[in-house]
Amino acid sequence: MKLQKVVNPQFEIKVKVSYVEHESKPEEGYHLFSYRIFIKNNSSFTAQLNSRHWIITDNAGKTEEVRGAGVVGQQPRITPKETFEYESVCPLNCSSGSMRGYYQMISDTGESFDIEIPEFYLVAPTSLH
Repeated sequence: MKLQKVVNPQFEIKVKVSYVEHESKPEEGYHLFSYRIFIKNNSSFTAQLNSRHWIITDNAGKTEEVRGAGVVGQQPRITPKETFEYESVCPLNCSSGSMRGYYQMISDTGESFDIEIPEFYLVAPTSLH
C-alpha cells in the first residue's frame, strides 16, 4: 500500500492505494484498485462535503469523469481538526492509471469552495518491471 500526501492550506488529503488482486482478472482486462482517502480539516470552521468530481485516466489514455453527491453515500460534516476517512474502489481496463479531482465543500456560513485532490496513481504489481 503506497501513501501519497498532499497538503492544502486548510484541508490535508492523504491517499492509500491498494491493488485488489483477488478480485482482479488481468487476463480479461479487469484490474480493481481500492483507495482510502483521509480528509483532515485544518481550518477553524466546520465544512460539509457536498459532492465529488473525479477524473480517472488509464494508461491507454482513456479518461472518464465521475460526479456525484458526497462520497460512499455520505455528505459528512468535518469539524476543525477532525479527519474523515472513507474507502472506495476504481476498476480499470488497464494495469495502471491515475485519479484526480476535487470535493465541493460548503462551510457552516454557507460559503461554497473546492478542495483539490491532486493526482494519485493506481498501479498493478504486474505492471512494474
